[in-house]
Amino acid sequence: MMKKSIKLIAVIIAALTCLTVFASCGNKTTVEKTDVEKTDSEKTDWGSIKDAGKLVIGYTEYEPMNYKDKDGTLVGFDTEFAKAVCKKLGVEASFVLIDWDTKEANLKAKNFDCIWNGLTVSKDRKANMDFTKTYLINKQVVVINKDNADTYTSTETLANGIVTAESGSAGETAIKADKNLNKATLTGAETQTAALTSLSSGNADAAVVDYTLARSMCGKGDYTDLVIVEKIVLADEEYAIGFRTGSDITAKVNDVIDELIEDGTLKTIAEKYDLTDLYEAALSK
Repeated sequence: MMKKSIKLIAVIIAALTCLTVFASCGNKTTVEKTDVEKTDSEKTDWGSIKDAGKLVIGYTEYEPMNYKDKDGTLVGFDTEFAKAVCKKLGVEASFVLIDWDTKEANLKAKNFDCIWNGLTVSKDRKANMDFTKTYLINKQVVVINKDNADTYTSTETLANGIVTAESGSAGETAIKADKNLNKATLTGAETQTAALTSLSSGNADAAVVDYTLARSMCGKGDYTDLVIVEKIVLADEEYAIGFRTGSDITAKVNDVIDELIEDGTLKTIAEKYDLTDLYEAALSK
């Protein structure tokens, strides 16, 4: 009798053990891993950024968005804007110089977390990245040597000339879209500043660059001889921050942008870099 009782107890214990194991196994199929438990490839963008403690920002150098001051310190509207956002997110702003022509591919490859550098929103770019809300209204402008002010008064007068723009930029897109500029000889430049340098050196008849850059640099320093052709009007553009498609950080940054608008931080930065009109245009859009 004792042996039978022992056997019965053993069977009950075994059965309970099996039930526990099965229940445990069942729970494992429904409980999701936390970002801490996930591998790097499994983590969300925000999870990876939080773990790293920094937001890696892709940029190119051009005034007044991201550029080096006389002491070699990176400054500019986008630079200070990014630092303000990162401070509210509780992470460091880490800036990396990028090749603008391959920015979409490198963003997708996670070589950086975002493109924050006077990035123009376009239909083609929307297919390759997510954008935050617009924070500045920009436009593309034609820049020439002041000695040619009476010669180049319209895009038609440049149809047979040499026009330069940063490769892969909105300026290049504007040239190709214009019925007159697309007949000109197009020479690509590594950066917008390089396009102005090429123009100033006599290697081009005109350069198409961001208005933000042109009004900050033309008529000053190495570009004293350059002027914007005010009579040539190209389409307005919107500046926004570009993140990977489907990234969960986009909405978080939008929330922080709202906070910076509300508390006046973004307006103060815009005033510092003489961009108040473009900032206010974005708010009213």
